[in-house]
Amino acid sequence: MDVIVLAGGLGTRLRNVINDRPKPMALINGKPFLYYIFCWLEKQNIERIILSVGYKSEIIKDYFGDKLKNMKILYVMEDKPLGTGGAILQSLCKSNKSPVFVVNGDTFFPISLKNLEKFHRENNALISLALKHIKKQSRYGTVVLNNKNKIMKFEEKKYVNSGLINGGIYLINKEFFIEKYGVKKVFSIERDVFEKDTIDNQLYGKVCSEKFVDIGLPQDYFKIMHDKVFFSKYE
Repeated sequence: MDVIVLAGGLGTRLRNVINDRPKPMALINGKPFLYYIFCWLEKQNIERIILSVGYKSEIIKDYFGDKLKNMKILYVMEDKPLGTGGAILQSLCKSNKSPVFVVNGDTFFPISLKNLEKFHRENNALISLALKHIKKQSRYGTVVLNNKNKIMKFEEKKYVNSGLINGGIYLINKEFFIEKYGVKKVFSIERDVFEKDTIDNQLYGKVCSEKFVDIGLPQDYFKIMHDKVFFSKYE
């Protein structure tokens, strides 16, 4: 299957820490964050990555070229910021597969993609999300599931003692997404699809137990930038 990796964001919140490179290229133990995502994908037997790039894309292209290990890399350029939804839409048009995985380039959630695909097909879902259970946090909005793993709503950011968050990994039925959102150009999949559209009760969430890493804020990046034990498992 194909995997779309979103790596075109401006990364403004991390800019004062890594102003010489795009956020997914932030260094972890001397190697780009994106490198570890790719290594994890290769271990999942992914053969082709469709990499959506924008800000300082030449740095990403120069580092990875058109291949890493056994995976081919295809670049899709955002000439102007399209938002996560627009970037996914543009990248889906480059894939001849369906469904297609989508992975955020600034979070790392090394789940089993095979298990997510099985979950997706068993539930006849249009879009499936990998979810992470967290405790005592206010940074992320939370996701509400019913007892059949259907996503009922997305709640805004607020302090919660316990809840589920979006882990930044999706499996999307390409034909559905292009047909429903193809007229849009610039939009957010989080705000304009997940939060506003129930997708006819065919949006599902699978709770996964793997460690979730987000480098979106400087304090989070500093916490994990030298975590050799965790990241060495994916080299």
